[in-house]
Amino acid sequence: MNESERDAKMSIRNLEYFFRPQSIAVIGASNRPGSVGATVLANLVSAGFPGPIWPVNPRHRRLEGLPVVRDAADLPGAPELAVICTPAATVPAIVASLGRLGCRAAVVLSAGLDATGGDGRSLRQAMLDAARPHLLRLLGPNCVGLLVPGSALNASFAPVAALPGRIAFVAQSGALVTAVLDWARARRIGFSCFVSLGDGSDVDFGDLLDYLADDNGTDAILLYAESVRQARKFMSAARRAARAKPVVIVKAGRVAEAAHAAFSHTGALAGSDLVYDAAIRRAGMLRVHTTEELFDAAAMLSQPRRPSGPRLAILTNGGGPGVMATDALIEGGGQLARLGTATLERLSMDLPPTWSRGNPVDVIGDAPVERYRLALAALLEEPGTDAVLLIHAPTAIVPSDAIARALLPLLRAARRPVLCCWMGGASVEQARGLCADAGLPVFDTPEEAVRGFLQLLAYQRNQQLLMQVPAAGTMVPPDRRAARGRVEALLAQGSARVGEADAKAILAAYGIPVVRTEVVSDPVEAVRAAGRIGYPVALKILSPDIAHKSDVGGVALDLADGPALEGAAAAMLARVRHLLPEARLDGFTVQAMARRPRAHELIAGVSTDPLFGPVVLFGQGGVAVEVTGDQAIALPPLNRILAADLVGRTRIARLLAGFRDYPAADMEALYDVLVRIGQMIADLPELAELDINPLLAGADGVIALDARMRLAPVPPGQDPLARLAILPYPDRLERQVETPLGTLTLRPIRPEDAPAHQEFFQALSPEDVHFRMFGAMRALPAAQLARFTQIDYAREMAFIATRPQDGRDETLGVVRVVIDPDDVEGEFAIAIRSALKGNGLGTLLMNCLIDYCRERGLVRLRGAALADNVRMHRLARRCGFDVHAADDGTVVMNLQLASGTGG
Repeated sequence: MNESERDAKMSIRNLEYFFRPQSIAVIGASNRPGSVGATVLANLVSAGFPGPIWPVNPRHRRLEGLPVVRDAADLPGAPELAVICTPAATVPAIVASLGRLGCRAAVVLSAGLDATGGDGRSLRQAMLDAARPHLLRLLGPNCVGLLVPGSALNASFAPVAALPGRIAFVAQSGALVTAVLDWARARRIGFSCFVSLGDGSDVDFGDLLDYLADDNGTDAILLYAESVRQARKFMSAARRAARAKPVVIVKAGRVAEAAHAAFSHTGALAGSDLVYDAAIRRAGMLRVHTTEELFDAAAMLSQPRRPSGPRLAILTNGGGPGVMATDALIEGGGQLARLGTATLERLSMDLPPTWSRGNPVDVIGDAPVERYRLALAALLEEPGTDAVLLIHAPTAIVPSDAIARALLPLLRAARRPVLCCWMGGASVEQARGLCADAGLPVFDTPEEAVRGFLQLLAYQRNQQLLMQVPAAGTMVPPDRRAARGRVEALLAQGSARVGEADAKAILAAYGIPVVRTEVVSDPVEAVRAAGRIGYPVALKILSPDIAHKSDVGGVALDLADGPALEGAAAAMLARVRHLLPEARLDGFTVQAMARRPRAHELIAGVSTDPLFGPVVLFGQGGVAVEVTGDQAIALPPLNRILAADLVGRTRIARLLAGFRDYPAADMEALYDVLVRIGQMIADLPELAELDINPLLAGADGVIALDARMRLAPVPPGQDPLARLAILPYPDRLERQVETPLGTLTLRPIRPEDAPAHQEFFQALSPEDVHFRMFGAMRALPAAQLARFTQIDYAREMAFIATRPQDGRDETLGVVRVVIDPDDVEGEFAIAIRSALKGNGLGTLLMNCLIDYCRERGLVRLRGAALADNVRMHRLARRCGFDVHAADDGTVVMNLQLASGTGG
């Protein structure tokens, strides 16, 4: 890995100095009222920062009662954090001076660094170049700063301070930062840190997600994003963080940019906001659309209880609020819980005869405290309920705070989520506070409360996608050589736009069913081709300049014989030449008519996003595809679970399930097509667009009637996988090896290996489980199993040794490495089937991993073992590790792979 590549991957190095500095320098400190330098210094002092604060300004001797240093070079020592408040032109030199001193973190508040300096570089680039040799990390420029209440740090020019709490907030917009701070303080919302990202020239969302994922003081991460720069880095960090704690994001700019001309339907339909939606969903985060929703979601997700399904029970003292909540719930895709007979009888005993006798449960406006308590207890014990919403409108009968106090023991002990909606103003303020202080989600209106519940459901779905284990399956491998050969031949001819026949040939190479098609140059050849195919046939005009053939009469269907076909071809030529005289006409395609009267017309394909690269699109197809607007997008690679989720996010999914005399479509065949499209993206880096429309899907399978592609050559020297936001399975690392156990396959682990991996784990002896997991465990929990098998190949690697057993792969051993976000050091672990030790598997797998880490460019490989795991110690020494005892009683194993320290 070269220096520029490592700089691009720099992630958490030195970030701790932003959040826990021991000393701070303020470059450009001032006493001018209203200036940034004066405000930052005053905020630092008033926050009570316990370490030394060094103001820097050549024109002052003392500021805020502190001695002032004339220049950054004159500082008495290296500040662990510097805050730069000076004009843009001065920033690069100041950064260089701080770097030479040994400063490792700086907040650049200055704006205007896009201007060009005297050497022709932008001031921004000059600043980054000055910081790089010293590993000096930069937050900003053009930011408000950061606040860390737990460190008594307010290194910002925000007008109010942040309250302490356990929520991290990171935003690009400075104006939003100050507004949200003010809004949150009024609502007593506290933060572990509050970060204004600004332009994000160095420290970006990916860096902060990596850092905050491991921060023990942060329970949830909230993001306000306007743009992301490095898609793969962002996705890797987001997926890692979302596995550790809730991550909620507001992505601004939902309105699509101006429509652009595209070769295919998929290119036109895959708007950037849909792609962001797909990325956020794939990462396991939750997307919301306003800052208020952001904090509502944080309140919901910070409490430990999660709903097991969409069924909500509503308890209210007024019919109107219950109806409002019900409307919001049903419109949002939730369900009213159906109360069981036992619960209804219990409620009828405790409530007045005029109660609602169903869900929502209306306890009537004159309800005393005990009536609330009895009704809530019944709903919390109802097995058909996944969550409970308590709605209270103030009355003169019973003070709201008395009701809250009486219900708090039940609310705290509840095994399922309970949401509280205290409607009104001052009269319910105390009740709101009591519930909020108890860690319960509190809302002002029924609609807001239901929205919070629906957010919780969406988050659960995204998390399940992140953790769900796909079933092991066998799929006929594609004919990659045939597809590769055709793509190279087309590019050699200069054919970037691939017509129907060639596109179908490539699809067929990937096992995607296509209708038989032949290319002909004139009506006479069309008749001959139809004789070979068999009537009836369809005829289509062939032209690289016509995107939508039906718009110009370029399609004729159900042609029953030669005269009808020849006449249709002649008429089609005349019509197209009249309507589009400049279009190049290369002849026709003749294809068999696919008679599937109960099939659905779908669209599937590929579009390339400027940031996230190629994406898979699916939806309702046909000629009105843009009008119906029924599409969903997913980031490749796909498995069947992800393919099913992609289909399920469209309206046509309900029709595919079958209705009236329409049988259910063969969904497994459809998922297979989508998975194979994801394969094509990984295997064919030149594939820029693919449009299969219509893709017919019915009870008897799927078939592509029409297809087109657009190719784009890969620039010389570029990694073919560079455009992918998520790395696919690296099949290039598979190899066969001869061992005393026979011929084994060494390969990276796949998500589909989960069942075999569970069997492998259960075949380990209790002692080996103890050595590997540092504790006792009989089986891997589902989340842990997913974590071990659904790895991010950009951040980690696991090699398994396998052999065929009863028609499937049996896992014999596994070695894995988790690489730090800085891409410098990896931590390894290894396990071998207990009954197979002594056959050289450990050495084989360790050497395989070491070779991989060296090729990747890691500096160090390390591991830890229990003191009595002597076989592991011996294996490590054989493989060249330095092995020594650590202070905590474990044994540390280190291997230097390359020169350098990585910072």
